[in-house]
Amino acid sequence: MKKIQFLLALIFGFTTASLAQTKPQLTAVIKTPTVQCQECKDRIERYMSHEDGIVKINVDYKKKITTVTYLTDRTNIENIKTDIANVGYDADDVTAEPDAYKRLPTCCKKPQDGGGGKKQ
Repeated sequence: MKKIQFLLALIFGFTTASLAQTKPQLTAVIKTPTVQCQECKDRIERYMSHEDGIVKINVDYKKKITTVTYLTDRTNIENIKTDIANVGYDADDVTAEPDAYKRLPTCCKKPQDGGGGKKQ
């Protein structure tokens, strides 16, 4: 009986300790001025959802902002901006990676490059 009580106390202790360790999260808003349409939104969200440390991402192409919640012990804001640039979009002061930008469909390119999103 004492062994069972000891095991239950041990399990309870480990469970409490593991729940008490909250991972530090931050939410950042990044200006993404080159997002044009729903395809841009989907492309960024799909790519970023696989990145280490990203908890949640939401691209608002009408307001041209991206809201990212991330784990501070796994990534940082500069890495996130670089990842967005690697998809082919500008992110705050980080410009889009040229080869990735060239691969974007026409609707996702800047208006001066013949692109522009469909009005929705």
